[in-house]
Amino acid sequence: MLEELLIFTRGGLILWSSCRALGGAALKGSPIDALIRSCLLEERSADASFSQDNYALKWTFHNDLGLVFVAVYQRMLHLLYVDDLLAAVRKEFSQIYDPKRKDYHDFTDVFRQLHLEAEARAENMKKSKQQPITSRPSQSISNNKTSTEVRGADSTATGGNKKKGGSAAKDDSDSADSDKGQENSQPRSALLVKGKENGGPKDNNGAFDVNKLQKLRNSKKKTVPAEIGTKKNTTKPDTKKKVNRVWDDKPTDNKKLDFTDPADKRGDDEVIDHVLVNQGESMMDKDENVSSDSEDEEEEEVQGVPKKKGWFSSMFQSISGNNVLEKSDLQPALKALKDRLMTKNVAEEIAEKLCESVAASLEGKKLGSFTRISSTVQTAMEEALVRILTPRRSIDILRDVQSAKERGRPYVIVFVGVNGVGKSTNLAKVAYWLLQHNLSVTLAACDTFRSGAVEQLRTHARRLKIPIFEKGYEKDPAVVAKEAIQEAARNKSDVVLVDTAGRMQDNEPLMRALSKLINLNNPDLVLFVGEALVGNDAVDQLTKFNQKLADLSSVPTARLIDGILLTKFDTIDDKVGAALSMVYISGAPVMFVGCGQSYTDLKKLNVKSIVKTLLK
Repeated sequence: MLEELLIFTRGGLILWSSCRALGGAALKGSPIDALIRSCLLEERSADASFSQDNYALKWTFHNDLGLVFVAVYQRMLHLLYVDDLLAAVRKEFSQIYDPKRKDYHDFTDVFRQLHLEAEARAENMKKSKQQPITSRPSQSISNNKTSTEVRGADSTATGGNKKKGGSAAKDDSDSADSDKGQENSQPRSALLVKGKENGGPKDNNGAFDVNKLQKLRNSKKKTVPAEIGTKKNTTKPDTKKKVNRVWDDKPTDNKKLDFTDPADKRGDDEVIDHVLVNQGESMMDKDENVSSDSEDEEEEEVQGVPKKKGWFSSMFQSISGNNVLEKSDLQPALKALKDRLMTKNVAEEIAEKLCESVAASLEGKKLGSFTRISSTVQTAMEEALVRILTPRRSIDILRDVQSAKERGRPYVIVFVGVNGVGKSTNLAKVAYWLLQHNLSVTLAACDTFRSGAVEQLRTHARRLKIPIFEKGYEKDPAVVAKEAIQEAARNKSDVVLVDTAGRMQDNEPLMRALSKLINLNNPDLVLFVGEALVGNDAVDQLTKFNQKLADLSSVPTARLIDGILLTKFDTIDDKVGAALSMVYISGAPVMFVGCGQSYTDLKKLNVKSIVKTLLK
C-alpha cells in the first residue's frame, strides 16, 4: 500500500500531497526530510531508492520545471507499480503546473485514476508471469528423446567404425560436406596412428628430454671461458669521498650537517623555544588565497566531446537545435568528466555515482542559447562538488573546547585509522596548533599494541613540553583512555588527544577494542586519519570503519566518524580525489590536511582549490 505521494519544488514548496488530499495517516518520523538531507542535497539522487525507519522512498525529477516527485511506502512491501506511477504522475502534473498557481485540488481525481491503472497493470504483469506453459515442456521432452536416440545411433556407428575400419561412417557422412565427412568419419585409432607417424617417439619435439638437458649441462662445464680461471686479483681503486652538493657555483662549506634532535644537547626549556621559534605559526591559522586562473584563461573543451566547426555553425546549432537535454546528449561529456575524476584519484564507484547524479539533474532541462553542453555539464559538476565538500554542520574545535571548559571538563579527541597513515605525527601537529591558542593539552598513549608507539608519543610530548599519560603496553586501551581523561580533569587540562593503534578495517578484535574505547569514554570528536594517496581503498576503509563501529556498539545511538584528517597531502600533486571519495562515502567533513613533516604543516581544506584541481 502506498503511504504517500508528495510533489514539491526544488525550493521546498509543497504543491500536492496524497495524505492531505485523500485524508491518509501522517508518516511516522520524517522520512522525506531525511531523503532531502541524505540524498538530494548530497548528490546521491541517482540512487534507485532510499530507506528510512520502516519506509522505502522512490523519486523522480522534472528538471525543466524544477519539480520533485516522491513516493513513500512500507519497506516490507515490494510494490511493483511505484516507478510506473511516478512516471504517470510526472507526465500529468507537468501539463497542469503553473508557477503562479498554489492550489492543485483538482489533481486528486487524476491521481486516483492513475493509481488504479498502475495497480491494474502491475497485477496483470504478475499474472502473466505466473501462468504455466504446458505445451513447450512436452515438446522439449520429445526432442530430448530423439536427441538421445540419435546420440545412441552415432555411438554404435562409431563403435562399428572402430571394428570395421571406417566403412560404416562413409554412409553417415553423405548428407554433410565431403571434406568434413571424411575427417570426422576417421576412427580414433586411425588418428592416433597418424599422430605417431608425424610426431612419434623419435621426433618428439614437445616432450622434456632429461638426457638432452644433461648433455647441455656437461657441455657448458667444458666450455667455461679461460678468463674466469685466470682472472687477476686487481685491487679496487680508491673511491672518492662524498662531498656536499654545490649550489649556484658558491664555495663549498664542509661543515657537518647535523639533523639530530637537540633534546639530548639542551634542556627542556630550550627545546620548546627551538620548536616554537623556528617553526613559526601553524598553517591552520593562515588563509589560503586561490588564484582564479580559470577566469582569465579561455575555457577548454571537455575531452571526448566533438568540437563545433566554426563560429556560425556553433551559433546556429545553439539557436535552432534541440534545446532540451537528453541522456544521450550528456553521455560524451559525462564520460569525459568521469575519466578525468578517476585520473585525479577519485574512486571509480564515486565518480560513476556523481556523473549519474549530474545526469539526473540535467536530463529534460532546456539548454540556453549560445550555451554548449560541455560547459553546462562542467558547471553542474562543479556545483555538485562544492555542495559535497562543504560541511553539512560546522565543527569549530576552538569554540567547542571553550564550551567544554565552561562545563568543567576536558575536550576529548580520538584519532583512529589504518596502519602507517601518520596518526601520531598529525596528533602532535594538532597539539601544536592548540598550544598556539593558549590551550593546555594532554596526550593519552592508548596505542598499547604497536612496538615503539609509546616512545614515539613520549618524544612528541617532550619536544612540545606537554604532559603525557601512559601505562605501557598490553593494557586495555579503553581503560587507559578513561584514566587519562580523569587525570586531565584533575589537572584542569583543556584538551585530551587520544592516540590509538592502527588497525585494518577487517581486523575484528582490534575493531571491537576501538568500539569499546569510544563507547566507554564518549569522546567529543572521532577523527579518521587517512592517506591522501589512496583511491578506491578509501571507500572500503571508511565504509567498514563506520559499519563496524555501528555493529559493535553497545548503545542504541552508535558513535561514528565525525571528521577526517588527510595526511601526506604534499606528495600527491593534483591527485586530490581521496578527499572527495572520503567525504562522499561518510558525509564527514575534512577538518585537517597534513602537508609536511614539521609541526606547522597542518592546513584547512580549501574547497574551491580542490574543486578547481579536480576539474582542471
